[in-house]
Amino acid sequence: MSIRNNDERVGARDMGENAPPIPETIQTTETATENAPPPMTFTTPTELVDLPTRGRFYPQGHALHNQETIEIRYMTAKDEDILTSKSLLKKGVAIDRFLQNIIINKSIQVDDLMLGDKNALVVASRITGYGSDYETSVACPNCGTSNDHQFDLDAVELKSADDELPEFVEATADGTFLITVPRMNVPVECRLLTGKDEKALAQLEKNRKRLKLPETLMTDQFKRFVVSVNGVKDAPYIASFVDNMPAIDSRYLRKIYQQVVPNVDMKQEFACRECDFEQQMEVPFTSDFFWPK
Repeated sequence: MSIRNNDERVGARDMGENAPPIPETIQTTETATENAPPPMTFTTPTELVDLPTRGRFYPQGHALHNQETIEIRYMTAKDEDILTSKSLLKKGVAIDRFLQNIIINKSIQVDDLMLGDKNALVVASRITGYGSDYETSVACPNCGTSNDHQFDLDAVELKSADDELPEFVEATADGTFLITVPRMNVPVECRLLTGKDEKALAQLEKNRKRLKLPETLMTDQFKRFVVSVNGVKDAPYIASFVDNMPAIDSRYLRKIYQQVVPNVDMKQEFACRECDFEQQMEVPFTSDFFWPK
């Protein structure tokens, strides 16, 4: 991430020797208006955020096609109004609305962002607003004790599209990946999920809960990102494959998909103060992330 446009962008405009004199007395409103100095102007600095995808998975014509960065502005007090809006929080759209607000190029829609790029924006925007120190409560995986732990968001690394692909994985010219599952030994073509897919999956889960149906989050995700199986792109065929896929292939597909998809690496070291247990863990997105104490 790199800071842009910060020289002479923050603070009041310096009037110097040209500043008008302050009148000793104010006789009328018109006189006060005539002698008042011009209003102060403030411009929020912006920042270039590195995209994990390097822009390679956006179609031609998209503003981020082959673009390695996206420009955002720093979080402001007005943005905090969005993040604390009860109506937006209730609808579950506060963070998306906030992200849309800070993106400089308004032709870019948050729903069209690849999830890895969206995650990079979330981390970068939080740093511009509240700094890189992120303190939250974490339950120890070993003893269950609640620990107040501080994570360093500046230490978050990108897992980019430049990284080497694992064995049995092939990138296609269409911006997808062919992953050959071991038991059935067939190539499964997968695409990257977007913010729109994320919303659709959340709505599916919500509908199932409302109808008191069993959760199918894992297979719903597969059906969302699998493009073809053994070259067949028919949706009912893909759905049948996903529902009947051996568990060993399911686990392999999930694991490899997570490895190849460009994203942010949120793993950091954690040490329990109670039992001295240590391990790497994903930085949790709790209410303290955008709503610090």
